[in-house]
Amino acid sequence: MKKGKSDLPLLIGQIGPLNGQKWVISDELIIGRGLDCHIIITDRQVSRFHAQLTHHQNHSVEITDLGSKNGTFLNGKKVTGTLSVKEGDQIKIALVQNFLFISSDATVPLTEGDQAQPVKVGKLLIDKRTRRVWIHEHEIIPPLSVQQFRLLQCLYDQQEDVVTREKIVMAVWGLQEGEGVTEQALDALVRRLRERIAELDDKHTYLVTARGFGFRLDNPDYK
Repeated sequence: MKKGKSDLPLLIGQIGPLNGQKWVISDELIIGRGLDCHIIITDRQVSRFHAQLTHHQNHSVEITDLGSKNGTFLNGKKVTGTLSVKEGDQIKIALVQNFLFISSDATVPLTEGDQAQPVKVGKLLIDKRTRRVWIHEHEIIPPLSVQQFRLLQCLYDQQEDVVTREKIVMAVWGLQEGEGVTEQALDALVRRLRERIAELDDKHTYLVTARGFGFRLDNPDYK
């Protein structure tokens, strides 16, 4: 009998950048730094293809380390080869991300979209929780200012669409502060953000001006 969604095993992010996120394991999940993995951890300690979880037809689940540099750990022990995963097991990827394995998600509330799927992302990637930004896997350091990140996030959430100046001002400064923000102030913020991005990639214009209207994010495909 084919299992329903609520009967499938679940992986829940705990300590680490993916804290609170969850993935249903319907067949296999590949964890790694590579942007074509099912679960992406954008940290240099994580290998491009780090570990794999496999859900077999007999309903057992196994974890395999894919030759990672900094190791995969199951309940504190380093994974060599392939090991079985059981209810309540703790999985750690390098020293970066912890996961909890649940054999059935029937008692865990899920929302639409929890099913892990490969995500098409561009060369620029942001983590909204930690306010970190990467350009082609290289992190912008020092981090962006709060206003710079809000601006980037506003455009990132509507990639390829032109966002009006008014909407950007609201996203960056809010209702009260935004009333006194001039066009020159917004242009200066855009210029500073462009300069920060150019520190890692000066060959492409990510922030495109739509004259008289607003701005859009041109985020080329990751290659």
